[in-house]
Amino acid sequence: MNNDKRIVECVPNFSEGRDMNIIRQITDAVESVEGVKLLNVDPGEATNRTVVTFVGTPEGVCEAAFRAVGKAGELIDMRRHHGAHPRMGATDVLPLIPVSGITLEECAALARQLAERIATEHRIPCYCYEASAYRPERKNLAVCRAGEYEALPEKLADPDRAPDCGARPYDEGVARTGCTVVGARDFLIAVNYNLNTTSTRRANAIAFDVREKGRPKREGNPITGKPMKDADGRTIMIPGTLKGTKAIGWYIDEYGIAQVSMNITDINTTPLHVAFDEVCRCAQNRGLRVTGTEIVGLIPKRTLIDAGRYFLEKQHRSTGIPEQDIINIAIHSMGLSDLRPFNPREKVIEFLMEDDEKKAGQLVNLTVKGFAEETSRESPAPGGGTIAAYMGALGAALGTMVANLSSHKAGWDDRWHEFSQYADRGQTLMTRLLALVDEDTEAFNRIMAAFALPKATEADKAARSEAIQAATLYATEVPLQTMKTAYEVFALCRAMADEGNPNSLSDAGVGALAARAAVLGAGMNVKINAASLKDRDTADRLVAEADALIAQANQAEKDITEKVFAKLA
Repeated sequence: MNNDKRIVECVPNFSEGRDMNIIRQITDAVESVEGVKLLNVDPGEATNRTVVTFVGTPEGVCEAAFRAVGKAGELIDMRRHHGAHPRMGATDVLPLIPVSGITLEECAALARQLAERIATEHRIPCYCYEASAYRPERKNLAVCRAGEYEALPEKLADPDRAPDCGARPYDEGVARTGCTVVGARDFLIAVNYNLNTTSTRRANAIAFDVREKGRPKREGNPITGKPMKDADGRTIMIPGTLKGTKAIGWYIDEYGIAQVSMNITDINTTPLHVAFDEVCRCAQNRGLRVTGTEIVGLIPKRTLIDAGRYFLEKQHRSTGIPEQDIINIAIHSMGLSDLRPFNPREKVIEFLMEDDEKKAGQLVNLTVKGFAEETSRESPAPGGGTIAAYMGALGAALGTMVANLSSHKAGWDDRWHEFSQYADRGQTLMTRLLALVDEDTEAFNRIMAAFALPKATEADKAARSEAIQAATLYATEVPLQTMKTAYEVFALCRAMADEGNPNSLSDAGVGALAARAAVLGAGMNVKINAASLKDRDTADRLVAEADALIAQANQAEKDITEKVFAKLA
């Protein structure tokens, strides 16, 4: 029951930028896959090329990419294609990009599987590039696409230059579809740093200071001197300070300012907030200031979360605060709203993926009053298991509150990090328990859906019985997970009762009471659902786990509340 979402982005480039009917059929293929969301379609008439961006689960994205490549292969005839951009196939390049919950290495493995499937089922030969490259030199897209479409007859006849997947002699099928380059790469962030100057030359100087490539080493005068060459005649470069970045300076008429325009190609090595601070430092060294930051395109949520945590830690402030508060710190710290209001709901991939209708129906998004009223209605869900999870979340929230108050207590400045770690742990527990609020109700709804299955034939009855048992097992396991998670809240409340701000001692005690209510309440749900399981060995095992947790929770709550009352006395 892991709530971390695995999200992959795909940005295929199709060799058609003029016929919107063809483009629409390709994007329809993308949108035909459940779990995938189309984010952007950017056709270019001069390049005769369309860049499409979609995101979703790894499985969904790979399926959507497969269908889109197939549709492009049907509709685009490369023999008649002309455009300003380099190209080799109807689907020219197809990168998979990790957004969250998945590594670049895992995306590389998916890309290789996808390339093999495209080559086998669509009969479109594929090269693998970047992280999925089979050969080191093919990491570079330009190497794979060398000679472009026109060179394919020669390349397919040369075993050393042939595609990685689906290699075969040049034929009418390849003539029509061309070849596709499939790969995996890190997320690229396009960002502009606003400067309090109109000087392109000064903006360029800062860009050269920071970009990985750096600037040419010159003889004599570092600005006007002749660039120095090495023994092979190559220009000697002085590297910049930021790995995995490309940058230039330019002037923007619309804003009336100069900017340092940067692509961060390795956000793990150089996160956005590190680049921001370094550009600020180099600008200050040249008598300039960075007044804000402009994000071009979309970003993963972790970019803002990491930035917010970074700036909080620089202030010696607790990072164990709600996610939205951390994002707000990032927005204000980097001046993301300098040129226009920055709305995370429109710029963060994970937020764009959220199903608004589903979110509106979630219990955790109700008001406190609305939640209580929904519980009071005659429907059996939400019920005791849901309330138990919410009680656990409240217990974690109280422990977290004490940790944050302790982190910011006057005179305790040297202990901010200690309490920040407690608060981080509390936020994690609260988030997990809030997810279990809706998961418990969903578990009950699954049982009701199973009971509603048809039972007209013996086969129907057997399938219905199996579905009921599967749903009942799930409805037993969910409250057991609530018990286990809520039990972890005791450690937080115990630490806060021992070490936390003495003015909030009672809050730690109430947190322990809420945690005990969560464990015992969820335990009751384990028992009542386990009673309906036909697999008695499994039922007995789950009930035994629940009984052990109930006993441990009773003892933990007793120890903490006795300590609290003793200190209060």
